[in-house]
Amino acid sequence: MSTDERIVIEPATIDDVEAVADCWVALAAEQRQHGSRLAADANRTVATETIAHHVVTDGLLVARDEAIQGFVMFHPDDGAYTQTESTGTITHLYVRPAARDEGIGSRLLAAAESELAAAGVSTVAIEVLADNAAAKRLYDRRGYDPHRIELRKRLENDRHSKDDG
Repeated sequence: MSTDERIVIEPATIDDVEAVADCWVALAAEQRQHGSRLAADANRTVATETIAHHVVTDGLLVARDEAIQGFVMFHPDDGAYTQTESTGTITHLYVRPAARDEGIGSRLLAAAESELAAAGVSTVAIEVLADNAAAKRLYDRRGYDPHRIELRKRLENDRHSKDDG
């Protein structure tokens, strides 16, 4: 039996919050190699609060065997702007390195899409760092197309006020 067959995808519980926070910190640390500006450990508290919120609002699924091997966090969009179609966002998708290439990421993504569809969402968005080729391949295989491109530029600044003369 493959690792994938032993993994169960299910809603996270409050008891899972700390284990998912560990995964979130690992995800944030890993994303630094792809150009992320997000600090990992420094954001653990806010990430833990966000994870708990998603548990309560049914927006967090985990991949589990004896332990949590990955997670997906998502929500229907209910912003202030009226949209022409209902949308949802997958905010985080992570599989522990030792459990990768077993189809777990695809299963987590499919389960989140199913949950969002059941909530009436017709379009799903997910962000990927431009340098993360493995994630882009997964999303491409699942039918995601580029929609928006973020451009960024590092500014040089002199740390001195113009008033300092």
